[in-house]
Amino acid sequence: MKYKRVVLKLSGEALAGDKSFGIYPPVVESIARQIKRVREAGLEVAIVVGGGNIWRGLSGAAKGMDRASADYMGMLATVMNALALQDALEQLNVFTRVQTAIEMREVAELYIRRRAVRHLEKGRVVIFGAGTGNPYFSTDTTAALRAAEIEANVILMAKRGADGVYDCDPNLFPDAKKFDTISYIDILNLGLHVMDSTATSLCMDNHIPLVVFNIDDHENIYRAATGETIGTTVS
Repeated sequence: MKYKRVVLKLSGEALAGDKSFGIYPPVVESIARQIKRVREAGLEVAIVVGGGNIWRGLSGAAKGMDRASADYMGMLATVMNALALQDALEQLNVFTRVQTAIEMREVAELYIRRRAVRHLEKGRVVIFGAGTGNPYFSTDTTAALRAAEIEANVILMAKRGADGVYDCDPNLFPDAKKFDTISYIDILNLGLHVMDSTATSLCMDNHIPLVVFNIDDHENIYRAATGETIGTTVS
């Protein structure tokens, strides 16, 4: 295998499927089946899940809410998604642990780096919820931070719509150019919104490669994790 330990970044919208809001169980089950395939291939899998299908902190702040409070609500939304994904995986007999950056002992483990690594070494899928535990940071930054902490070989960023990184929005510009490979510094210089700038810089400084691919086909999770050339590779 090309990778040993991967971090899969799932947006909250990926769990909603074609719905505009909430969690759609058949989609969650399909994603869980692909994660099971990756695990059965021998890879160690950690997951960072967003919460945009339930709540977006930036949207709340734009409507007049206190930004920190809105962001904490978003963190709680990611925990709901993490629990839904855990349930789907465990129904497929995949051993799973949810770790949260905000303590909630009755719901999940508190994030401890050494414990997370130990779970991975034992073959458990670890799902990171509640972001970094701090407002003003996105789940993209969480994925970059956790990947660095657990020494993951790659971040697999599953996006809806686009099948990689383009020089402009392919939904608006038919002549948009897709990059097969691109560097982090070029992403920053060109202002491409692959990840936020904090996450991009963190990946660049810690030499963590990123594979951006389309989540609309759930089979792509297995293809990306097993090293098949897919989407765009950022390094």
